[in-house]
Amino acid sequence: MPTLLDLRQRIRSVRNSQKITQAMKTVSTAKFRKAQRTVLESRPYWHLFPDLVGRVAAWAGRDVHPLFARREERRIEVVLIASDKGLAGAFNSNLFLRAQTFLCEKQAAGVDPRLVVLGKKAVQVFRREPWPIDRSRAEHTDKLEPEEIRELGEFLMRLFIFQRTDAVYVVSNEFRSIIAPQLAVVRLLPVAGPDTGAAGGVAPDWEPEGPVLLRSILPRYVESQLYHALAESQAAEQAARMMAMDNATKNAEELISDLTLFLNKVRQAGITKELLEIMTAVEALRQEA
Repeated sequence: MPTLLDLRQRIRSVRNSQKITQAMKTVSTAKFRKAQRTVLESRPYWHLFPDLVGRVAAWAGRDVHPLFARREERRIEVVLIASDKGLAGAFNSNLFLRAQTFLCEKQAAGVDPRLVVLGKKAVQVFRREPWPIDRSRAEHTDKLEPEEIRELGEFLMRLFIFQRTDAVYVVSNEFRSIIAPQLAVVRLLPVAGPDTGAAGGVAPDWEPEGPVLLRSILPRYVESQLYHALAESQAAEQAARMMAMDNATKNAEELISDLTLFLNKVRQAGITKELLEIMTAVEALRQEA
C-alpha cells in the first residue's frame, strides 16, 4: 500500500499537470476563435470561386487552358496537411489513416502516388512510408506566408502542365464542429471542367479575352484552394486540441478526487490502527496494575 507521502506527491503531480492542460486549453481557445473567424468569413469566397471558374470556362471553352486537361491517372501528387504539434486527440491519427487508405487504393489501381507533406507530425510518419516525398515542411505550417503558398501552387501547376503528374489531391481536416473535424480528400487539379448548364446562354462580351482572363484567374484559384485547406486544418486542429485539453483537465480533476478519497482512507486507517495500539497498551497496563 502506498504511503501518505507517496499519495500527496502524486496528487501534487496531477494538480500540476492539470494546471498545464488548463493553460493549454485557454491558449487553444483563443487560437481557435481566431481561426474560426477566418474560416467562417472566407468560406463564401472559397466556395463560390470554383463556380466562377466553371462559368468563365464554360463561356471561354474547355481547351483554352491546360489546367482543365483531364488525363488518365498514372501519376498523382497528394498534398497532405497535418499539424506541427500533438496533444490534439485523434486529429493526426485519423488523418494519417485516411491518407494511407487513399494512397493504397490509388496504388492498387496502378497509380504512382507522390507526396507533398505539410506538418511536422506528417513528416515524421510518412518519411517511413514507401511513397516518395517531393516536398515537405515540418515547421511553422500555421504561419505560411502568401508568397510560400503561391510558390507551392506554382510548383503543383508546373507538375501538372508539364505532365509530370496527372492529378493533384489535397488530404486534410475540414472544420465542421468543435466535437469532430471532417476528413476531406479534394481534387485540386485538373480544375473542375465547365458545367454545360452553368454558363446559361450566350457568352458575354468581355475584355480581355477568355484565355487571357483564365490565365489570370486560375493561379489565384489554386492558391485560394490551398489556403482554404490550410485554414480549415488550422481551425480543426485548434478545436481538437481545445477539446482534448478540456477532457484532460476533467480527467485530472476526477483523478485528484479519487486520490484524495484514497488518501483520506489510508490516513483514517492509520489513525484507527494507532488508536487500537494505544487502547491495547492501556488495557495491558491496567491488567498488570
